[in-house]
Amino acid sequence: MKALEGVKILDFTHVQSGPTCTQLLAWFGADVIKVERPGVGDATRKQLQDVPDADSLYFTMLNHNKRSIELNSKDETGKEVLTRLVQECDVLVENFAPGALDRMGFGWEAIQKINPRMIMASVKGFGPGKYEDCKVYENVAQCAGGSASTTGFLDGPPLVTGAQIGDSGTGLHLALGIVTALFQREKTGKGQKVLAAMQDGVLNLARVKLRDQQRLDHGPLKEYSQFGAGIPFGEATPRAGNDSGGGQPGRILKCKGWETDPNAYTYFITQAAVWKNVCDVIGEPDWKDAEGYATPPERLDKLDAIFARIEEWTMTKTKFEVMDICNPLNIPVGPILSMKEIAEDEGLRATGTIVECDHPERGRYVSVGCPIKLSDSPVEVERSPLLGEHTEEILKSVLGYSDEDVGRIADSGAVGEVKKMAAE
Repeated sequence: MKALEGVKILDFTHVQSGPTCTQLLAWFGADVIKVERPGVGDATRKQLQDVPDADSLYFTMLNHNKRSIELNSKDETGKEVLTRLVQECDVLVENFAPGALDRMGFGWEAIQKINPRMIMASVKGFGPGKYEDCKVYENVAQCAGGSASTTGFLDGPPLVTGAQIGDSGTGLHLALGIVTALFQREKTGKGQKVLAAMQDGVLNLARVKLRDQQRLDHGPLKEYSQFGAGIPFGEATPRAGNDSGGGQPGRILKCKGWETDPNAYTYFITQAAVWKNVCDVIGEPDWKDAEGYATPPERLDKLDAIFARIEEWTMTKTKFEVMDICNPLNIPVGPILSMKEIAEDEGLRATGTIVECDHPERGRYVSVGCPIKLSDSPVEVERSPLLGEHTEEILKSVLGYSDEDVGRIADSGAVGEVKKMAAE
């Protein structure tokens, strides 16, 4: 039995933030019914297409293990079907623009009347306040959530990260909120609203920078490279390059082959507890107890020189050799892995973190698998659904419509796929 088996999710999400959430719930066993516009579907089906006439990787990698129904929610018959879906499902998840569900006639008050146990979960760009009606995308969220202002190097502009902390990060937050609301419903019998704002999600992931903002009130941030370089701090948490956020000095250093391989680098941390091991590895045993080097505070103004010396050593080794040498000595290092290396990693494939799926239109493709492993609820990643692939199946098995009812609904134009099947 899957962890969320028996839970029905009405998925009104599109693009990335919402689908990330509902895909995770589907991986845990929930029956996720993706509602899509007839003939159109999720916008990402056709975005960044690499195979003609096939769903894009943008869509397939965010919609595994779901069922798709084409439904015109503005049509009266479509509203009838949607009402039945609200009655039968446990959770409605949406990331529409603010007010869209109300205009459809399915706002929170209406949903409560139809199904008081329904949990309504939403992703929005901003929480309640002066910006709540603003449209937000990934990079906007990173900027508004404090991440961009603290990412990059001190002498450069703010930067966004390649990790989708605004979209996918918020989707993960929303999934936790949904599961928590389901748990509470077991006690109260009542549904509730769950909101995950993208700005809030980014800020939660950037909390160490908010920590540092408060520490600035009591003096300079000594673990930041700019302290050792004698550069004054301003009023806000600065960009810190590749400094470690945990207080231990760390840098990204070149490794053997960096001249031709843009990812021939390693992250190297000079953790205080293993400083003597670091000195031995790089061939500087005298630094262990030398004046100006023996303690972390003494080393702060010498970090540039220390990491330059460490880099002289790492440039003689591949990033994997650095890892092989340092890990047994408890020196924290990590190779800069390219997406190609990750996609081909045997260990990640063995654990299901990287998976391959067969798709009837695009063929075999590589995707991420579930990042969370449950010992009693193993995840089997199934391909994403074709547009409207399960329309008839959902109408009959979930809503209990008869063949006659299905024909009536198809004739009304409220759904797309049944009409095509009837024509065939």
